[in-house]
Amino acid sequence: MAKIILDELNDIQYDVLKEIGNIGAGNATTALAQLLNLKIDMGVPKVALVPFKNIADAVGSEETVLIGIMLGLDGDINGMMMFLLHEKSACNLLHVLMGRDDNKGADFDEMELSALKEIGNIITGAYLSALSGLTGLSINASVPAMTIDMAGAILSVPAIEFGALGDKMLLIQTQFFDEMILDGYFILIPDLESYGKILSIICF
Repeated sequence: MAKIILDELNDIQYDVLKEIGNIGAGNATTALAQLLNLKIDMGVPKVALVPFKNIADAVGSEETVLIGIMLGLDGDINGMMMFLLHEKSACNLLHVLMGRDDNKGADFDEMELSALKEIGNIITGAYLSALSGLTGLSINASVPAMTIDMAGAILSVPAIEFGALGDKMLLIQTQFFDEMILDGYFILIPDLESYGKILSIICF
């Protein structure tokens, strides 16, 4: 298998990664709609390979407070998957799911934190299921971990862990629409060998 160099992807390979982002985000939107029992539309995802050093700017700034759900990946694909939500979007989700008071702010209690973690688990699972179905590869996800912190701190975790393997993340920025707009970000960080597997299967 040829070694993948992210800075040297051709147009077909890059389009494949974008399409994976589109399909995964679409599957996640369907799962979210079923969870909330609402009709939810999804804006066209913005998909890009973003350098680690620029990723915080892509989600706001290093000081932007986010709710982050992180899962380790192994099996045929090794790496990490993250789902990030702005605080306001998390509050909106909890309002719909649990009738949470809109004026309560971002001071989440234990039950609300558990609900956010489960939401992240369900929609990242749906995303990974789409990727597995598209490629035929087996993908196992770890028990999700959740944190609430500034973007710079959250995103330092994959940068440290995977920085030796490459300097970019696949960022999928998605907006979900119902009576409100929910801004979410999927970040898929396969190792370079896993990128090679994905691209070799889909690009033949």
